[in-house]
Amino acid sequence: MRIAILEDDADQARLVSALLTNAGYHCSVFDSGHSCIQHIKRDSFDILILDWLVADLSGLEVLRWTRQHLDWQIPVLFLTAMEHEEDVVRALQDGADDYLVKPARPRELVARVSALARRVASPESSRELMSFPPFTIDRAVRQVRREGQTIDLTQKEYELVLFLFRNHGRVLSRGHILESVWGRSPTINTRTVDTHVSRLRTKMGLEAANGWRLTSIYQHGYRLERVEGGMGAGEAAPVAQLAH
Repeated sequence: MRIAILEDDADQARLVSALLTNAGYHCSVFDSGHSCIQHIKRDSFDILILDWLVADLSGLEVLRWTRQHLDWQIPVLFLTAMEHEEDVVRALQDGADDYLVKPARPRELVARVSALARRVASPESSRELMSFPPFTIDRAVRQVRREGQTIDLTQKEYELVLFLFRNHGRVLSRGHILESVWGRSPTINTRTVDTHVSRLRTKMGLEAANGWRLTSIYQHGYRLERVEGGMGAGEAAPVAQLAH
């Protein structure tokens, strides 16, 4: 899970990043509001942690920008020295999900971030058998089926399908997909994502007629989205490479 941290105090940024990295999160730190927004525009994150008083744009202005421009309600935690009640209320009213006053207790910070992370996960994501009609994902045996027929996927194709369906409706950057499915490897580049996405479209029939569409978002990445009025049960179109 990826976290963007807006913090212009280098020591504080290193502390927060280290705590969350040790807890299993991938952290990117930005020391100004403008740089944070520029990266959010071209990359995707699961959680934002915002300081209030930073260079150029404040954390509150970054929060307002995300609520106006992002295609989903990314969880936002304020971590700031602003401690008055009116500050807390203002941030929450403007769309923050949680608020911590510095210095935050390490275990509490990790616990609050973990609570926000659980909000990101769809209700289906923790189930062994995930249903996205006409598709089902059986995590117990690592198989994907359409209308009960198993689709022949490689291990990485399966992991990519799982990641995309867990995050359906969101725009996901190529970097985010690459990191989540392949890990941080200097030998793998974003062309790998494009190749695998192209194969999945064909193998699974991810098109409007089948109720799901996997589209390329210019200069950003991909979005898997449900299409209303797609093909219903009993009207299945052919799916490439079905394993019988």
